[in-house]
Amino acid sequence: MTSPPRPPTPQDPTAAPPEVLFVCVHNAGRSQMAAALLDSHAAGRVRVTSAGSAPADSVNPAVVEAMREVGLDISREFPKRLTTDAVRAADVVITMGCGDACPVFPGKRYLDWKLDDPAGQGVEAVRPIRDEIDRRVRALLAELTGAPA
Repeated sequence: MTSPPRPPTPQDPTAAPPEVLFVCVHNAGRSQMAAALLDSHAAGRVRVTSAGSAPADSVNPAVVEAMREVGLDISREFPKRLTTDAVRAADVVITMGCGDACPVFPGKRYLDWKLDDPAGQGVEAVRPIRDEIDRRVRALLAELTGAPA
């Protein structure tokens, strides 16, 4: 694993913000929640994308509801297909149950977050998954930006 790029700082405002790619199989649950949470917490200090190795037709409605509960509207989001270009563009690639479907490139940092799959679950089961993703996203953001979680 390599270190992520340096985020912009007062000393070096030209440094590019790190780019994080969240990947799960259907891009309908875990990766959508992670992308929305990191994007919200980062407030522009990190670029965020998400994708799936076998994208679903739509985002899981229970996931949309669980995110709405924390003030994030992802109802207009849609599952996107994982591409080699998306992985190449990312500095950090975080997989969430997509197995070996994610291409591996030298110089990229890869993390695998083992999380329950919200597919087919109600909002009650999605909440603890969302909260665990939020905890991990905050820790990642602190690591990437040097700011407290």
